[in-house]
Amino acid sequence: MRELRYGLKQTFPIFFTYLFMGVAFGVMMAKAGYGPLWSLASAVLVYAGSLQFVMVPLLQAHTPLLTMAVMAFFINARHIFYGVGMIDRFRTMGWRFPYMVFSLTDETYSVLCSIQHPKGLDRQRADFFIALCDHCYWMAGCFLGGWAGALLPVDLTGIDFSATAFFVVVAVNQWRQYPTKLPALSGLCSAVVFYLLLGPDYFLIPALSVSLVVLMVRRRSVQAKLEAYYGK
Repeated sequence: MRELRYGLKQTFPIFFTYLFMGVAFGVMMAKAGYGPLWSLASAVLVYAGSLQFVMVPLLQAHTPLLTMAVMAFFINARHIFYGVGMIDRFRTMGWRFPYMVFSLTDETYSVLCSIQHPKGLDRQRADFFIALCDHCYWMAGCFLGGWAGALLPVDLTGIDFSATAFFVVVAVNQWRQYPTKLPALSGLCSAVVFYLLLGPDYFLIPALSVSLVVLMVRRRSVQAKLEAYYGK
């Protein structure tokens, strides 16, 4: 239970983001003619916020599954880069490994990258509960939105901006926490350069690729220095 309480504490800010965005998605599904169980099933099996929002008009247009699969790949291709950085961490988690790979969303990745586990805490169990809590928040939001969101007399336009606000908070926290600013600066510079070169629709994957290469080179450089130091 200690790891569960720790996971709840670390993911508490995400609760509000996922709840509001999930409700917005559920409302969209309800207006498209899909009941709350469909919204819940999407949250359980798809679990990709941006893709789920794009998926609603595609379902209404009876888009072929192959086309939707290709779009899903490109919309969520950034998760490949998240997984590369976490594969060694997840590989030793046994039966939790497939779920950790599946549940690695933007927000979960940000939390896992920034937390410092207290002494005596089972890190693998804590990481698992962090991912599971985020998933439960999203499922609850989608179901509530599908069930009652369409009845709310509130204009939900702009509610998805809560995700942007959350990422700003995470970025500021990581900037202040880590002594090296290389991850933040490499991400910022590559994003700006490729945004100017390729535009808003195509800049993300190249920017992530460059950032990943920079961080991998930096990691190998640090490892080489440590091996040389301890070797002496």
